[in-house]
Parts: sequence; C-alpha cells; structure tokens
Amino acid sequence: MITGDQFRERLKKLKPNIYMGGKIVDRFDPKVVGGVNVMARTYDFAFDKEFDGVGTAKSHLTGETINRFTHIHQSVEDLFNKQKMTRLYSQEVGGCIQRCMGTDSLNALSVVTYDADQKYGTNYHERFTNFMKKVQEEDLSLNCAQTDVKGNRPWRPHEQQDPDLYLRVIEKRPDGIIVNGAKAHNSCSVYVDEIVVIPTRNMTAEENDWAVAFSLPSDWEGVTLINAAYAPTRRKQLQAPFCEIGMSHSITVFDNVFVPWERVFLCGEADMAGKLALLFALYHRHSYTGCKAAVSEIYAGATALAAEYNGIDRAQHVRHQLADMIQVVDLIYAAGIAAAVNSEKAASGTQIPDTNYCNAGRMLAGDAIYREYEALAAIAGGLVATLPPEEDFYDEKTGPYLEKYIMRNPNISAENQHRAFRLFQDMMASAWGGHKLVDYLHGGGSPVIEKVAIYRDHNIEHSKNIVRKLAGIECDADTKCIDRESHAWL
Repeated sequence: MITGDQFRERLKKLKPNIYMGGKIVDRFDPKVVGGVNVMARTYDFAFDKEFDGVGTAKSHLTGETINRFTHIHQSVEDLFNKQKMTRLYSQEVGGCIQRCMGTDSLNALSVVTYDADQKYGTNYHERFTNFMKKVQEEDLSLNCAQTDVKGNRPWRPHEQQDPDLYLRVIEKRPDGIIVNGAKAHNSCSVYVDEIVVIPTRNMTAEENDWAVAFSLPSDWEGVTLINAAYAPTRRKQLQAPFCEIGMSHSITVFDNVFVPWERVFLCGEADMAGKLALLFALYHRHSYTGCKAAVSEIYAGATALAAEYNGIDRAQHVRHQLADMIQVVDLIYAAGIAAAVNSEKAASGTQIPDTNYCNAGRMLAGDAIYREYEALAAIAGGLVATLPPEEDFYDEKTGPYLEKYIMRNPNISAENQHRAFRLFQDMMASAWGGHKLVDYLHGGGSPVIEKVAIYRDHNIEHSKNIVRKLAGIECDADTKCIDRESHAWL
C-alpha cells in the first residue's frame, strides 16, 4: 500500500493530456487539486488506526494486506466493510470519496471475464487476474468510463450515423485492438492511474464491435481528457476541511487508441456487454448506500446545526423534519446491509449484492436529495444566498458590522455563526452546490432507472399470488397460482 504523498508523486509523472478552459493543464491545477486531495486521503485512511480493519483487506490472489479499494469482494463481510468504509470516508471528506467507481468496475469484471471464458473459451479472466495483481501490488487508483455519449438516444449503437458515438473497436491486430469513441461523465479521470472502459448497455448481434472492455493508464497515447472541475469556494482566512475538496468530470476521448491484448477484458461478446454494464451499476449502487447515507447524514446535521444557530432547534416542526431526514439516512444504509446479507457468490468466487435492495437504497437516496436541500434552505434561511464575501468579514470598516449583525443564538460566537453559514452557502448557493445537486440525483443512475430495475427484478407474480390466496381465488386455465388440494404454490 502507498500513502497519499506517494500517490501525489506518481501523479506528477503522468503526461499532460487534460484540457480545461481552452488550454492544457496539469493534474495539480488549482481547480483540479481538490479532487487530488480527496483521492490522496483514500490512501492515508488505510493507515489510520481509526479505520483499522475497514480500509484494508487480505487479497484472495496473493494473501497480502491491500487497500480495500483494490479488493475483489469474497464474502458478505467484504460487502459490509466496503459499505462501512465508504460511509466513514465520505463523512470525513464531506461527500463523494470518488475511488468507488474503480473498485466497482473491477468487481464486475471479475465476474464477467470468468463467465465469458466459460462460455467462449477465451482467456479474459487470466488477463484480468494478472491485471488485478498489478493493481493490488502498486495500489493503483482507477475510474470507470462507462457512459457513452450515445448520439440520437432512440437509435442503437449500430444505427447511429456516426458509429463512434458509442465507443467501438475499429481494428483487431495481432498485438491488440484499436478503439475510437468517447465516454462522458467520467468522474475523477484526471487524477487516477487507470481508466477502466466498459460497455454502457446491452448489445445485439449486430453490435459486437461495441462490446469491449479494457483498462489503460490515464495518460495513454491518444487519450484526451476534456475536463470540468468543481470545488467549494477557496478561503483566504476562514480555512475549513470542506474547502480542501473538489471533483472533476471529463469527456474522455479515445482517438484511434491502441490497447494491448493483455489489457483487453471483453472484445466482441455482445451478450456479455449488458451483463457487465448492469453488474457495474449494481456494485456502484451498493457503494451509494454507503456514500449517500453519509451525504444525507451531513444534510441532516447541517439542518440541525442551522436550527440550533437560529435558536429554533426545539421547535416541533424542526424536530419532525429532522426525524424524516434521519429515517432516510438509516433506510439508505439498511438497504445496503440487506443487499450484503442477501448477496450471492458468483462462479468466479466474487460476492454479488442483491439487486433489489441496492436499487431501492439508491432510488431512495436520489429521490430524497432535493427534499434535503429544501429542508436545509428553509431552516437556514436566506442568509445562505446573501452572505457577504469572506473578505468583508475581515475588512477594517465592514468587519465589525458583520460580526455584530451575523449574531443569532447568543450562545454561539460570531465566528462560528460565520463558519456555519459559509459552509451552508458552499453546500447550496455556489457552483459547487449546484453541481452536487445534479450529481447527487443522477450519479450511479437516476431514480427512474432504479425504478425500472426494481420492477424488472421483483417477482410481481409472487406478490399477486399472495393476494390471490388471501382472496380465495382458485386456479384456472388463465390463473395458475395455487394447487386446489394442497394449496401449494405452482
């Protein structure tokens, strides 16, 4: 395992391929460095005694102690610890821990590469296992490049006028493949070691060229990262941990990129593409039952703090609001626990969480986030949007006025009032807050996608049969539900 500083040193060696604001920038650009800080902390947390037993795991490949972000889940306990780690780390950094996408894609690949080999006689799983040993030995950070730009949404990949609107293989060579296309919404791609590419959807028999998965270093030849970066407002005086974080999202362009065969984990097996896409989404939604529980708890805590600082924390309607918010926190996390308890072991040996509970937890989190924003906004009040700039609090003329007139609860100092409302402003009334409002809704899948999955995967006929039995509805040619003699399920 490596430390955060060692991770930063490794980033410095990557070639510049990041474009932002019309120019090329390095990975320590002031707009990007907040995300680097978050990623670095995932390395340091692994050495923190506070997270002992949660942030590390024993590799099933080598028997060595590794960072849990490089682990392939082998048990229910592994899923528990991954969820717990994600929640604890997200509380520490104030939101998304960013490294989950990499581990979630690795776990999905561990299942699908094995299944592809069993069906097609390929050697993807051997390649993947060799790659995993490198990931664990070097403690690599990875992101997952899944979402294609998709072009005209009603058209399938092979129907697009420009076939590159879904990333595809354009040439197969003895030493590897050539790919073309782009991936969108690539969070943290500009400060990871590796970019893992997987399909975004199911593929048909006409779409073998689009059924491809591989991993490449983030500065690989032909890879261009067109980046958008977000961070809370940088402070000049009022320093706080929340101001040290940030996040980046890129459109990742692959322009005639060569991928060596040893880094190719799927190539042309169309029926495996959808399975890989869904498995990544499943693992990522399980991660969300950790991080979104943390985010919802942060909003509940912020709302409670705003009520205390405004002197209304004993008001009954405030307590009812907080009870609703706490309930969401517990239910999101409980869904992840249930998904682990009801998990199953794949043929590869990888533990797969239950799909219904993962989707239910993620849907609840996405559905609740706007209500959480609304609750904090309502209880904190308009000062969140109209708080004067930080410099005015330290100006010789205006500072004394602001220190006098920011006061609310007389038991809270003026500085702490300022600190709290500056944080609330960052959370809601800033470029960072606006970005996170959309990110929290759509990251890991929009609530409507979870609803589709929940309906698809639940045995609704079983539910109907329960009611038929209770109603005394007997079986006939059209309704096969209960044996008339034994009342056993058919």
